[in-house]
Amino acid sequence: MKTRLYTKMKVAGTAALALFFAASCSDILDEQPRSSYTPDFFNTERGVEGGITSMYAHLRNIYGQAYYYNSCLTGTDEATYAQSADGNFKDADLSGVGNLNASTSRSDAIWGESFSNINTANGVIQNGTAAGVAESLLAEAHFFRGFDYFNLVQTFGGVPLDLGSGELAFNITAVRTSVRNTVPEVYTRAIFPDLLNAVENLPDNPRVTGGVCKTVARLFLAKAYLTYGWWLENPNNIPTYPECQRTDPDGHDANWYFQQAYNIAVEGINNPGPYSLQEYYYDIHLGSNDRNSEIMLYADHTQEDEYYNGGSLSYGSGGAPDNFAGWMMNWNYTNMQAIGVKADGSEVTINPLRRVAEQAYGRPWTRMCPTLGVITETFADKTNDSRYDGTFTTVYRANWSKELAAEGYQYVKNANGLRVNEGEPILTFLFEEPDTEITYPTGGGENTMGAGTLPGRADYVVNPRGISRLMYPSLWKLGPYRTDNGTGPGQPNAGSTRPFNIAKFSELYFVAAEAAVKGATTQSGMTARDLINVIRARAGKWRWSNSGNCEKIEDHSAEMIAATPTTIDIDYILAERSREYYGEGYRWLDLVRTQKWREVAGTYEICGDQAGDHTPQTFTRTIEDFHYLRPIPQGQLDAMTMSDAEKAAYQNPGY
Repeated sequence: MKTRLYTKMKVAGTAALALFFAASCSDILDEQPRSSYTPDFFNTERGVEGGITSMYAHLRNIYGQAYYYNSCLTGTDEATYAQSADGNFKDADLSGVGNLNASTSRSDAIWGESFSNINTANGVIQNGTAAGVAESLLAEAHFFRGFDYFNLVQTFGGVPLDLGSGELAFNITAVRTSVRNTVPEVYTRAIFPDLLNAVENLPDNPRVTGGVCKTVARLFLAKAYLTYGWWLENPNNIPTYPECQRTDPDGHDANWYFQQAYNIAVEGINNPGPYSLQEYYYDIHLGSNDRNSEIMLYADHTQEDEYYNGGSLSYGSGGAPDNFAGWMMNWNYTNMQAIGVKADGSEVTINPLRRVAEQAYGRPWTRMCPTLGVITETFADKTNDSRYDGTFTTVYRANWSKELAAEGYQYVKNANGLRVNEGEPILTFLFEEPDTEITYPTGGGENTMGAGTLPGRADYVVNPRGISRLMYPSLWKLGPYRTDNGTGPGQPNAGSTRPFNIAKFSELYFVAAEAAVKGATTQSGMTARDLINVIRARAGKWRWSNSGNCEKIEDHSAEMIAATPTTIDIDYILAERSREYYGEGYRWLDLVRTQKWREVAGTYEICGDQAGDHTPQTFTRTIEDFHYLRPIPQGQLDAMTMSDAEKAAYQNPGY
């Protein structure tokens, strides 16, 4: 039985890395509180192992951190800002309601956090062999250094390889100057060598549950090859920074990298180690099935212990390392009202939907919402394809007894004055446009949210083109799951104690398919269409209906495969990726990699932010070429003792 990997101990930095404005600090599995590390600590086996453990902990400061999560989605075709959004979300939308700049971009979350971890990896790698640490363990440090540099180069362009003590060297000197390397230098000197080392030296199976192994490294190496191939090809002439020729120092062209991406991804599929696809899409995100065979890397949390969870179990801080991303695309369903009827016939207006720590509900923040296109185009097929039902909460059921059991309400009068019992639908976001026109009030009375009615239905309804910045299907897949709620609401205000998923086995199929579309020579039975149909066939299999809250044994795999185009292109790959990974934080990177951002997300539709507003409006985003790189954070610039001209040259153009 494998050890479960939990990390918590907060310690001072391994190096005085003043260059990077976030303090260099690590979370390590260590029973002895330690206020600081000395450089000599990495000369011990215990120090090296502690540094490696901290690399897993650093994931919690990035993944599940809602403001970074927002930067990966808001402004794409998947998400826009919702009714309660502040500047963090409006700035990212690029639709004229905010200003994305070096001070407002929330991609700052990965800058300091990643460089801090990179320096820890530098120390581990530099000292590990002398400390007698096995190559397989050092390969974990190589993986995370490659992983962090890959995140950085996709987001900011070229970044520094020298943190103050030499290229990829452990830095123990406070420095306040910096030189950025070019994109090809970062890939060929850091990302590829590190991930190749990880593929070669990591074990076939993780040493601990949640640890990395060969298949995880293969996925990220294949993604890096694929992304760099696109960068070399540069189909839409997007500028890079620091400026350089789009040529590979090793003399390879884009096609070579696409072929490598395909080969490595297929190798991962054929040599899965402990990973496999879940039989049903629903099961991937089911809270009781977390850390299943499809999940290859995650930022872990637990409800068992606050120390190892990395945050409170009873309230949310609204900051890392809490996992609070799931709050963002969750509208305020608790504002729905109905008339509660007691046994004696007395009536009182109540909120029949209570905030509970259950996957379909959770804590509402109303900061982000899906665009209309997500509901009507991305998930157009809601009959055969299980992924819409397995992604969103579309039916909200009365649960007043979670908090109001003592009040003795027997039922509530809801839409059309009809009776709704505990557990029955209060509100439904319809899958399809109804044949009968919905009656929408402007709000008021019990229907303060302005939801619609249909004749004979006791639940309020919203049609697919009626979702708004105020009301929309929430993201079920990121909802909380706890087993300590008892008969009450549990702790819905706490950060989620679920792991935040980072990488899935299914993505090997998508990477190989995309590389094939870009011209890679394919193996028998593994064309782009073959690979995508593995995913689509799985999506056609149902075992449970979230909307119906009941078992649903249906297999529409044949229909899903039949609907797949004969020729797969990049637009279809992107559409399938959105259906598979909607709301998980992939989209901005996908659209930047393929240079499709402006084409796919330049306009979007959504209804307004007032109760009863269900009239779609079209919004236009101003997506310039320079937006394909995020700005270097202002905190980084402020921390450097360089001239204004040097700082301006360090910043990405346009910011």
